[in-house]
Amino acid sequence: MPSSPLRLFLFILALAFLIIFVQIGLISIAFDKLGLSEESAYLLLLCTLVGSLINLPLLSLKADSEVPPGMPMRLMGWPFFKLSPFTGKILVTVNVGGAVVPVAFSLYLIEHNPLNPLQVVIAVTAVALIAHAISRPIPGAGIGMPTLLAPVAAALFASFLDPQQRAPLAYIGGTLGVLIGADLLRLNDIRKLGVPFAVIGGAGTFDGVYVTGLLAVLLA
Repeated sequence: MPSSPLRLFLFILALAFLIIFVQIGLISIAFDKLGLSEESAYLLLLCTLVGSLINLPLLSLKADSEVPPGMPMRLMGWPFFKLSPFTGKILVTVNVGGAVVPVAFSLYLIEHNPLNPLQVVIAVTAVALIAHAISRPIPGAGIGMPTLLAPVAAALFASFLDPQQRAPLAYIGGTLGVLIGADLLRLNDIRKLGVPFAVIGGAGTFDGVYVTGLLAVLLA
């Protein structure tokens, strides 16, 4: 017998709450391993979520194509594209929640933990190379990458390099590594996408940066 719409709605609502509670629990564990109080952890989370809505202009690039690859020419006549015409220039911005906040928090961890600078460089470089290898430009969209490989790599390198400080080292290596490897080292690829704007730490790599940081700490 098929379920009523109300029962289906209640099931979906309960499932959503369960997922949220699990995520909050995992976030609490991750930030606790980084030495943050509960209040500081939720403040950082709030800054990340609110900051994800804010993009700061950085620079402008000349695109290789005036029409996004793979996008039918007929779409250029739609109202949406009339409002935001693509002129051959790409505005590159920095997402506050996906780039500025993780970088600032990484610098905080470096300042407040006895980390070896050489080990930090090795961890960030290793994850950056992996993130660059597994990330791919998506025509008409941006840069995308699988979610799990970078945090696993960050956790493994951190555990090998400094078992005593593996949690902060995993976060730093994971977040900065993804930003460098999947965003900064892909700036030239952005020229080929034909998109009117690109966001460092946004859209395709926001999950990569945010999830990588948390998972890397949980796995470390």
